[in-house]
Amino acid sequence: MDPNELAKAFVEHYYSTFDTNRAGLGNLYQEGSMLTFEGIKTQGSQNIVAKLTSLPFQQCQHTITTTDCQPSGPAGGMIVVVSGHLQLAGEQHALKFGQMFHLMPTPQGSFYVFNDIFRLNYG
Repeated sequence: MDPNELAKAFVEHYYSTFDTNRAGLGNLYQEGSMLTFEGIKTQGSQNIVAKLTSLPFQQCQHTITTTDCQPSGPAGGMIVVVSGHLQLAGEQHALKFGQMFHLMPTPQGSFYVFNDIFRLNYG
């Protein structure tokens, strides 16, 4: 599969799942995976899901503005960088965000999130 198509499919799946069922993101991470969310590091799929499901909002809608990707290393990984807007339920203005995923291949031929860094963009 073309890397750009793979990145697009991953991004659509990730944010659709985040917006409707954050707990469903657990299968995208493994025990060695790490999330940095607004500067706070969390490791392991269970801990990452606990962090994401404990965020102080229940409903949100991501709108993706850009998706860029590059191959990463000889193991067949991929870096995916996303920018967009995050609309929280009950809020008038959307928040701008940036997120970076380092995807690594699995023996089964799919990918998992090895690194995930999320930041709101203020100003």
